[in-house]
Amino acid sequence: MKHNFKNLKIWILAMEIASDIHNLCLDFPKNEVYGLISQMNRAAISMPSNIAEGSNRENTHFKHFLNISLGSSFELQTQLLIALQNKYLTDEKAIEIENKLIEFQKMIHGFISKLN
Repeated sequence: MKHNFKNLKIWILAMEIASDIHNLCLDFPKNEVYGLISQMNRAAISMPSNIAEGSNRENTHFKHFLNISLGSSFELQTQLLIALQNKYLTDEKAIEIENKLIEFQKMIHGFISKLN
């Protein structure tokens, strides 16, 4: 079964999170360009990218790409908390993005279950 990734709610939310992270990182200190900013953007970009890459594969392989995307979301969640700890963002912004990440994680778990 093949999937049109642009119609998947998990991909749409992942794209929104990637955009949020890009915009958030614009205000981080410049000394984080090759550190936390790079890591956060890479993890955020990985989420929708892996969904898209796996969407045209058989379900067994698609699940593998979905799990990579899920892993990237947990990586990003950790990096977000590190950024908060370093006071690069407000508590409110961290909560807003973390809630989107948690929603994404729940949605992707459900989607993987449906593919079984």
